[in-house]
Amino acid sequence: MTDFDFGFTAVDEDQMDFVADSQQEAEDAQRRLDALYNAIMPLLTNLQKNPEKDYILWPDRLAKVAEFEKYLAHIYKG
Repeated sequence: MTDFDFGFTAVDEDQMDFVADSQQEAEDAQRRLDALYNAIMPLLTNLQKNPEKDYILWPDRLAKVAEFEKYLAHIYKG
C-alpha cells in the first residue's frame, strides 16, 4: 500500500490563518448551538410532563414567551 498519505497536506501561513479562523467560527457556532439546545430542552421537558392531563397551566405565558424569545435571539446573534 504505497499510496497512503497519512491524511494531511502542507499549507502556507496564509492558509493556516484561514484554518484557525474557520476553527474559531466552528467552535463559536457549536457553543451557540449548545446554548440553544440547553435553552429549549427544559421547555420541551416541561411540556411533556403529565401527558394524561388535558390542559397546561401556564400563568403569565405571554411575558414568559417574550422573555424566552429575547433569550433565544441573544443566543442566536452571539
